Amino acid sequence: MKPSIYLTSSAFALALSAAPAMAQDAASTDADTIASSGDEIVVVGTAGAGMRRQDAAFAVTSLNADAIAEAAPASTADVLKLVPGVAVESSGGQNGANIFVRGYPSGGDAAFVTFQSSGVPIFPPPTLSFLENSQLIRIDNTVARVEAVRGGTGSLFSNGQPGLTVNLVQREGGQYFEGMLEGSITDYGQYRADGYVSGPIDENTTFMAGGFYRQGTGVRDPQFDAEKGGQFTVNLRHDFSNDTSMLLYARYLNDRGQWLLPIPVTQNGDEISEFAGFNAHTGTLASNDVRYTTLNNGDDVDLARGRGAKVFNVGANFDVGVTDNLRLRDRMSYMGGTTFTVGLVPSGPPTTLQAYADNLYLAGVSGATTAPGATFTYVDDGSTVAGTQQVMQAGIWTVDKRIDSFVNDFAAEFEMGPNKLTAGVYYADYYARDNWNLGNGMVLSAQNNARRIDINYADGTVGTRDGFMQGSTYFLNAAYDGQDIALYATDELQITDQLRIDGGVRWQRHTVDGYVRQPVSVDLDGSANTLYDNNESTFGPTQTPISYRDDAWSFTGGANFDVMPGIGIFARYSQGKSFPQFDNLREGVTDIATVKTVEGGLKVSNPMFRFYATGFHNDFTGLSSVQLVGTTPTVASGGAEATGVEVDGSVGPFYGFSLGFAGTYLDATYQDFFTGNGTIDNTGNRVQRQPKWQWRVTPSYELEVGGFRPTVYATVQYYGDRFSDPENQQLLPSFYQLDAGISVDVMERLNLRVTGTNLTNEIGLTEGNPRIIGSQGSGTILARPILGRSFTFSAAYKF
Repeated sequence: MKPSIYLTSSAFALALSAAPAMAQDAASTDADTIASSGDEIVVVGTAGAGMRRQDAAFAVTSLNADAIAEAAPASTADVLKLVPGVAVESSGGQNGANIFVRGYPSGGDAAFVTFQSSGVPIFPPPTLSFLENSQLIRIDNTVARVEAVRGGTGSLFSNGQPGLTVNLVQREGGQYFEGMLEGSITDYGQYRADGYVSGPIDENTTFMAGGFYRQGTGVRDPQFDAEKGGQFTVNLRHDFSNDTSMLLYARYLNDRGQWLLPIPVTQNGDEISEFAGFNAHTGTLASNDVRYTTLNNGDDVDLARGRGAKVFNVGANFDVGVTDNLRLRDRMSYMGGTTFTVGLVPSGPPTTLQAYADNLYLAGVSGATTAPGATFTYVDDGSTVAGTQQVMQAGIWTVDKRIDSFVNDFAAEFEMGPNKLTAGVYYADYYARDNWNLGNGMVLSAQNNARRIDINYADGTVGTRDGFMQGSTYFLNAAYDGQDIALYATDELQITDQLRIDGGVRWQRHTVDGYVRQPVSVDLDGSANTLYDNNESTFGPTQTPISYRDDAWSFTGGANFDVMPGIGIFARYSQGKSFPQFDNLREGVTDIATVKTVEGGLKVSNPMFRFYATGFHNDFTGLSSVQLVGTTPTVASGGAEATGVEVDGSVGPFYGFSLGFAGTYLDATYQDFFTGNGTIDNTGNRVQRQPKWQWRVTPSYELEVGGFRPTVYATVQYYGDRFSDPENQQLLPSFYQLDAGISVDVMERLNLRVTGTNLTNEIGLTEGNPRIIGSQGSGTILARPILGRSFTFSAAYKF
């Protein structure tokens, strides 16, 4: 029988038979499998080699290798849709997801989410503008399991993340040679190849090597291959004779995907429909006509570059047994390379071309009260365009970052009887060099695969050049160097066979040095008659230094009590810190966020039924973020409160059938939280982008037919209504999503699958227009829906 998908935690466990959201497969669950799922070891959130989930006094989720393979998440961030209390927006493409945790307020990206590889942060800052951690690593068949801890002990270890810490544990070789080859293709023509091999080198040394490559247009077809690239990982483990082990690994990622942004849709209250001429399920402004452009400053841009990374990561883990009571552990990692973002960013909903041209003239010509007549032509063939044509303004944004980081985490663990004391030192040195060019607005037809339009006025004024109506409006050149050093200590005491308590403290020193070269505005050609380059942002003569130094303490304490076999409870209090990173410091924001959390959970499991529940309350102070309003950085700061309940579980009443379920209730509101550089008080408003209710139900049924083992499965998800903005003016209505499919095992080695996502073609919005403050009004708005219906066909062979 196939292994089941397990989403388990000390406070939450979910035996899933079908993965939600973009999940691609599922498996059945019987009573024996359900009953045996509580003994896996998790590393994240612990001081040493890990512990059983059932013993942990904090909320940790684990997805094993079978769960990952069968779920086949559409992106690295997408796998977190399986984690209770986490809201994921992966509708923006393979990279640049928005991930929100338990009411932690942020304007986007993943400010309170850290991704680790084998226990070490991939890049210590959780989020920089145009870069969050999930952009730097992909989930493929070289990943053995994914672990995620929410709050709790996360504020003590690693980079001290008080929100969500996600650890991607690598697959390693064993004493038998094995591997897998897999190929898949979609109904929209994208293909992907995956594989790995692993095995012994000698009695004490093993290896693993593997990765993936993919290429295609994506569901939103821009008329060119926007999704392209892959990842390769290799590792080597050696076990020494003196209870010592070493893991060496290397990973190369070179992958890019289309940066999907808001498109025009029609909103009437909580009813969402398509804007005429623009497919809400598969449409995109990107096209062959827009793909290659030359900016006003002479830079050539290929829109196919999209959003992605080209990075190299090497690391080593050492585990040394000094005596029976003392162990030393060291984890280190280096990562270097580039990340990039090239996108077509809309600035407002469609309007008629004539109205747009009139407004462009009045705004660009000093003293003008009326606009003269104008001619309109398509850039690609010079044909005339009617003034009634619906058009949009969208800009070519480019952001390039050179990044590198070195991280080392050393810990000594001393165990005596029921007591275990751990003390450690965490050190990180990381760097980023930024070059941004934002703005570069173009006039585009408001349709799938848009065309550029030129505007010329009867009085000789030139409105556009090759469709560009403006040049750069925000040109940034900056460099930052950050260092963190932290000392931490934890103590764990098994008081009785049933009761276990723990506590710990962390002191961290955060240092940042850097500079920002301030931009200036110029008229490139010195002619007021060429409107498209009259206010071009470019390098200025002034370089502003950045220097920041501060430190803070974090602490936590918790207890786990086994009431009886199969029933346990836990409670925890924690206080974590989040330091300002590069972008905040660039804008002069130096607040240290403090997060105080009280949580407690119930764990119930028996051979037929599993149920897990937790309640939590978070109090946030000193929060701050930087939002791009238009292309202008704008500060939001203040506090918030969040109270929530998470439940999940599974039932397997008879062989072959299982039903998984999960749900989250969240009441999160701002307290003394101001946006618009302190001008708008949002106290009492709901925290943006996080629903009060979200749930999923995942039935699955497996049967045996000769040498075949077919499984049918489905996932129904509900996302409650949310607001895209802190001002609660942009409503994102609730929606359902249905995914389903069938998987067939043939003679144990071959697996064939057909899966479908968003089968009802729901127009579910995950983002409004983040480039403005406040309401978009009703009617035609900008918003980013989930991807439309799609199917994936795959075959995998194990050897």
